[in-house]
Amino acid sequence: MFKTFSTSLLFASLSFSSFAADKVSFQLDWLPGGDKAPVYVGIEKGIFAKFDLDVSINQGRGSTEAITKLATGVSDVGIADISALMVAKATDDVPVSAIYSIFSQAPHAFFVVDDGEINSIADIKGKKVATSPFTSSNLYLPLVLEQSGYTEDDIQLVKADPGALGPMLATGNTDVLISWLTSKERLISQAKQAGKTLKVMPWHEVGLEQYATSVIASDRFLAERPDVAKRFVEAYAQAVEYTWAYPLESAQAINKIVPEVDVKVAQDTIISIHDLVYNSVSKASEVGAFDAEHLASTWKWTSAAQGIDENSFDPETALNRGFFTGLE
Repeated sequence: MFKTFSTSLLFASLSFSSFAADKVSFQLDWLPGGDKAPVYVGIEKGIFAKFDLDVSINQGRGSTEAITKLATGVSDVGIADISALMVAKATDDVPVSAIYSIFSQAPHAFFVVDDGEINSIADIKGKKVATSPFTSSNLYLPLVLEQSGYTEDDIQLVKADPGALGPMLATGNTDVLISWLTSKERLISQAKQAGKTLKVMPWHEVGLEQYATSVIASDRFLAERPDVAKRFVEAYAQAVEYTWAYPLESAQAINKIVPEVDVKVAQDTIISIHDLVYNSVSKASEVGAFDAEHLASTWKWTSAAQGIDENSFDPETALNRGFFTGLE
């Protein structure tokens, strides 16, 4: 299931011992968990240290906050949804750029009880659909429904606390749940406790083709410390590969730094989002790389969801392609 990890990459003999380690401040876009594993793996497994990097982690509360902290110099590099970055660049020209792709498919999905009643997105018409009031999935919902020929008026959309969504589906208080694939294993576990199994319908299967979580960086950091930035990307790429080759060890790495993160939950999350990282898009271009056509599709969906003229912004300007050259 997992790509074989080359130990020669991890333990490549790169000597920077004559210099002090370069400090890099890394910005999360949300709370620590399995989907944030690579930065913890990079620290705990000594990958950053081998590239003479001393990486610290700043907590985050959303992609918008992460982008703001990078733009204002609070952090050097971090992660965020590239759609949020595109909007910020299109509207405010923030001095932040995407430099490495992590999720090359969107994480949005419908979850339903696997009882044979709902077998496609078209079958959701007329059903009760529960979602969080805060998720970015809500922006794309009208567009996804449109692909099946109907609108939000054709479903019973209810909004509830994110923690209540799984139990609502498991107990039959909603027919459909909107959530990210990063929550897949948790939702499956909740359904199992109620004696039910779930069916997952990713939105990218109905055309929502877009990049999502990406490594982004302050333009100032990239300009003033380009060697550090390039070493960071090289190390991070190795940490990504390690994460999905060894999900248990990677989950344990998170737990060692953030003890409140449950190892089993983190491991399950890493496993559940494997296909967001390794898929037909990343296979065609390489994990970490941005394919121009897929990038254009990302902006097409994002601009439509945000009500922005698609032609008003060139998505290529959200990238700085000078810091990822791929793995040898």
